[in-house]
Amino acid sequence: MSAKKTLIVIPARLAATRLPNKPLADICGKPMIVHVWEKAIKANVGPVIVACGDQEIVEAIKSFGGEAIYTDPSLPSGTDRVKAAADVYDPQNKYDFIINVQGDLPTLEPSLICEVLDPFQNTTVDIATLATTISDLQELSDSNVVKIALSVNAEETIGRALYFSRNPIPSGEGPHYHHIGLYAYRRHILNQFVELAVDPIEAREKLEQLRALAAGMRIDVKIIDTHAPFGVDTQSDLERAITIIGESYTL
Repeated sequence: MSAKKTLIVIPARLAATRLPNKPLADICGKPMIVHVWEKAIKANVGPVIVACGDQEIVEAIKSFGGEAIYTDPSLPSGTDRVKAAADVYDPQNKYDFIINVQGDLPTLEPSLICEVLDPFQNTTVDIATLATTISDLQELSDSNVVKIALSVNAEETIGRALYFSRNPIPSGEGPHYHHIGLYAYRRHILNQFVELAVDPIEAREKLEQLRALAAGMRIDVKIIDTHAPFGVDTQSDLERAITIIGESYTL
């Protein structure tokens, strides 16, 4: 995919119940959101902007030389924030693909941001995302780990998502897949998606991507052969991220 046609947007806001002010949490001398921004820059697939729901995040990003766009704090989701920031940065829709990188993934490998574009080699794909094979059986029963019913042959690394669930799916023998919440959208599909009403099955599973499937949008998944990056949601997650990033500084 041409880097000129791809825009990376990182949505972030301070309102978090389990870890207040999460994007500004200090990790080895930098706010967490800055670490995510740096990883996105290293992916080198296109411009990177941070879609901020709070002025404090804007100031943090700009202090490190990044591009930040203030968005309406009342927007209902990160995806809405991504679209709002993309509209400000690119009002003429020059970018064909928008990558949504979650702002709580400070240990994300930049290569994964590149790989999420691979499914778009199929021109019928609307949305692309990532997964990794589940090797820890405890993940199957963990409702925080989203699983995918994926139509994919054994020798393939890209398949079509049929359903996402917090329960172990599908049944029967064979691999199970841990969904990684990194998304890429065709620009016109992102525009359509945010206009859709919340679907009942989305509300039931609390998974936004089911809205796209219910509307007939095609989601394809690239299977990666590394561990899923972890999101920072709690103080213990933050401490783990500090350890991992601190160790990388000493290598």
